[in-house]
Amino acid sequence: MAKPSDAPSIAAISIEVWVGTYLKTGVNALFANYALEEFTVHKTRTLIDDPAQFILVSQNEEGIDGFIRVSSGSPAPVSGCSDVEISTFYVQPRHHGKGIGKRLLSAAIEHCVDMGAASVWFATNAENDPAIAFYLAQGFEQVGETNFCIDDKAYLNNVYRLALHG
Repeated sequence: MAKPSDAPSIAAISIEVWVGTYLKTGVNALFANYALEEFTVHKTRTLIDDPAQFILVSQNEEGIDGFIRVSSGSPAPVSGCSDVEISTFYVQPRHHGKGIGKRLLSAAIEHCVDMGAASVWFATNAENDPAIAFYLAQGFEQVGETNFCIDDKAYLNNVYRLALHG
């Protein structure tokens, strides 16, 4: 479980992964402002303190290398999903392929089962092929689409769901 002192590391990883994943050709002011306003230490501490949020970190000898956040009471943008969402799931790219993501996801799914959730859902950018392949390999299925909006721009996201049995 994340603790308040983890907030700076979680915020930094959020900026690193979000910028590296979604800003392929450069960083303009719109996206820079979004990342710097969204992924702050203060907002991260608020999430850590929120009982509707379950945040689990992966720690190596140097510090945090990834985390997953599960949000309760988060209605999906499509029908057929519970209100339990994997709202953030970031592993530093240099640590991909080491099993960190699988361990974090497994622990998050176990948490969802323990809460009695019938399913868990998430949305990811429709062009995020590595993440999509990872989730499909873990048994998730695409159940719809939604848009991620920043200002007046919309970006297509796929919605995925995993039915839980436990």
